[in-house]
Amino acid sequence: MTAAAGPLASWRQDVPASIVVALVALPLCLGVALASGAPLISGLVAGIVGGIVVGSISRSPLSVSGPAAGLTTIVLAAITSLPSFEAFLLAVCLAGLLQMAFAASRGGVIAEFVPGAVITGMLAAIGLILILKQIPHAVGYDGDPEGDFGFFEPDGENTLTAIAHSLGNDILWGAALIAAISLVFLFWWDKAQPKQGPWKLVPGPLVVVLFGVGANELFRLYAPGLAIAPTHLVQVPLSETPLALADQIRLPDFAVISNAKVWTTALTLAIVASLESLLSVKAVDELDAKRRVTDKNRELLAQGAGNFVSGLLGGLPVTSVIVRSSANVAAGADSRLSTILHGVWLLLGLAIIPGILNLIPLSALAAILIATGYKLAKPALFLQRWKQGYTQFAPFVITVAAILFTDLLVGIAIGLLVGFGFVIWRSAGNIITYVEYGGTVMVRARRNLHFMHKPALVEALNRVPDGSVLLIDISATSYVDLDCIDIINGFVKAASFRDIDVKLRADPGRKTAALINAPITRARAT
Repeated sequence: MTAAAGPLASWRQDVPASIVVALVALPLCLGVALASGAPLISGLVAGIVGGIVVGSISRSPLSVSGPAAGLTTIVLAAITSLPSFEAFLLAVCLAGLLQMAFAASRGGVIAEFVPGAVITGMLAAIGLILILKQIPHAVGYDGDPEGDFGFFEPDGENTLTAIAHSLGNDILWGAALIAAISLVFLFWWDKAQPKQGPWKLVPGPLVVVLFGVGANELFRLYAPGLAIAPTHLVQVPLSETPLALADQIRLPDFAVISNAKVWTTALTLAIVASLESLLSVKAVDELDAKRRVTDKNRELLAQGAGNFVSGLLGGLPVTSVIVRSSANVAAGADSRLSTILHGVWLLLGLAIIPGILNLIPLSALAAILIATGYKLAKPALFLQRWKQGYTQFAPFVITVAAILFTDLLVGIAIGLLVGFGFVIWRSAGNIITYVEYGGTVMVRARRNLHFMHKPALVEALNRVPDGSVLLIDISATSYVDLDCIDIINGFVKAASFRDIDVKLRADPGRKTAALINAPITRARAT
């Protein structure tokens, strides 16, 4: 969408997509709040702010923000250690201000240093986590909150044992039947949905939710043994009136602003939330069919404003979230109107029809998330990376595994280390050329020399026989690390004892040439 086209130019795509994102976000907001040890209403407030506030300020056309599963451990520890939940809300406000300071210092550039293999690995890992985490919910086993994406669970189980447990003796056949039919429909609808006419505006996930509610009501009437209990339905906080609902919201306690723990929590939240948002936005740009590039500094500003407002209104910290964003992309959104509207739908649903929302089976929502996860982790993606060679496949698959068995940020860090390791390995290899002919030897640097090239340089110089004429050619370089210069100068100092005549080929105008203690034979043209 361009500015000239107007904010409503793609409403036909964005309105249906916003409904899908709201349906996906609803249980995740509640689940993240539950996993974080926070009031459920705080998760919904964060979802609403992430949609309306962040969506209005951000320039990302497809990214969707809200409470993030990646912050649950930090949030739970902060709520436990701080004097009160209200003190934690103050830390969220301060984290937002710090993020805005990061934006002013142009900190968004760090997202550009993440290799593509790591980004696609992150997407594939999130897809696999969605599938694995939602299988228990699909069959009615809800031992783990919807918003918890960690491999190890609070009750001592892990993701794999939870699946085994859920598929054992704990299957609720009514929930499983709804999930199975919903999945079949979603995959069929992706191929069969008309491209023209009114049916193209009908989002498949909305049909699935309506089907799940209707099927469960029919179970209650005609097959009570299949009926889904309230514990396996969405559980939005209820109040008699929308105004009474506002009484559940808690506000930040500014009296504890001098507490050092509050500031430590704020800084931690600001750093982690910023990193997660930047990585998520970078990944969403990869999913965008139009290949639009988000202004990362503007995104940090939007996230900071969102966290400041969320904390003021009693909400959890927000980040750009891959699950909501990928659902937004899969639903066909074209602009940030979808993001903003999803926040509006969450607000209206919470204020007007919370009782109706609480009729939605978690198994129907699990089917939507499983279908979304499959789109992120298709087997074709793994095959594509395999064909690109091990330097692409290894960082990709290691990132996937690391995220699966740890968490998002730890997995990304491991993937980055592997990716940078390959960069260093490729940079260190084949950079020093050794040629020997008729008593003359040339050691040539084909590119700039850094500390990582010291072993190759030492190896080449050690091969030079006594009594030779040695030409060290650094004319192709614009930079030579001081460690490498020290190695060359050390060799030059010892060369007279071995009857080696050392000459240097370099651009005499460069500082590098002046630091090497050997005569220059030819100046490189500039």
